[in-house]
Amino acid sequence: MKYLIAAAALTVSSLALAHSCPNEMKAIDAKLLTNPTLAAADMSKVKSLRADGEKFHKEGKHDDSMKALGAAKKMLGI
Repeated sequence: MKYLIAAAALTVSSLALAHSCPNEMKAIDAKLLTNPTLAAADMSKVKSLRADGEKFHKEGKHDDSMKALGAAKKMLGI
């Protein structure tokens, strides 16, 4: 019974992360539309992290996606 509850909790948390990725990408995209003042190298890194986050999301690697998107958001100050 404990294993069933643990499996259900893991499934629910995975689904929650899966649905958070698009919201994180939208937040990054919205900030990028404001033309934030970043060095060219930093802007390139943000865009790369954003692309990696979307790729990981599509591959079902939501932990990796959230990590990449979180790093991009941090660089953007959001």
